Amino acid sequence: MQSPAPDVNSDPVVARLRGEIAARGWQVPGFALHVLRERRTRYCVSIPVINEGGRLLAQLGRMRAGGIMDQADVLLLDGGSTDGSADPQALAALGVRALLVKIGPGGQSAQVRMGLAYALLEGYAGVVTMDGNGKDGVEAIPRFLGSLDAGYDFVQGSRYLPGGRAIRTPFVRTLAIHLLHVPATRLASGFRYTDTTNAFRGHSRALLSDPRVQPFRDVFDSHELLAYLSMRAPQLGFRTVEIPVVRAYSRGGPAQTKISPVRGNLRLLGILWKAVRGQYDPPAD
Repeated sequence: MQSPAPDVNSDPVVARLRGEIAARGWQVPGFALHVLRERRTRYCVSIPVINEGGRLLAQLGRMRAGGIMDQADVLLLDGGSTDGSADPQALAALGVRALLVKIGPGGQSAQVRMGLAYALLEGYAGVVTMDGNGKDGVEAIPRFLGSLDAGYDFVQGSRYLPGGRAIRTPFVRTLAIHLLHVPATRLASGFRYTDTTNAFRGHSRALLSDPRVQPFRDVFDSHELLAYLSMRAPQLGFRTVEIPVVRAYSRGGPAQTKISPVRGNLRLLGILWKAVRGQYDPPAD
């Protein structure tokens, strides 16, 4: 069953949020909002999804069993799922705090912008982002929260640090990370990353709100924010750290990625090149 979307034209909460977004000059796709429970925590976990099926529900179940919902509110950022995995009632039963359904244009970065904007307007002190396809080890979430509490502004999850694990990562993906993506990001950022394509990350409110960062721009449409923020944070002197995480691909069955092996990876390399050249940096005043 596809999740029902409220009429955003008559929803006063969405209208207020859209007004605040416009007043700040942020570019954020249109969205419908299901508030499933009140805000309870200092930080939130923001998860962009589309048609993740049982993988998402199993991941949320692990998060609930591990007490994550008591440590950080969970926001689901749906890109238009039609498989029933973004049903508000099911998500509420699993402890999700809010479901945002994108009704404007854009891909993953547009969904992330939508969630980051909502998180800032709701007053969260920081945001952890992660995939919703079951690859990420949810037990690392408290370490992200602890790093944000310790004053770090950008926390990158790494499967390649001691204590982390890369399980069944496709060979071509591994080569691209180690031979292309990591060296280019290190060169541009000045920070010695070990894992730069992992979307399991933490962001402080100070980083997301800084006018030199400006993540709320339409130029961030697909995977641009991933490359941009990992470079921009260290460039501007924001405290950056990597922490070990587990990232596991399934042994078989449906692929756990929506990136095509040829065209999709070439597009990622194009995004990386633009980020290295500073083409996503905001215009200088």
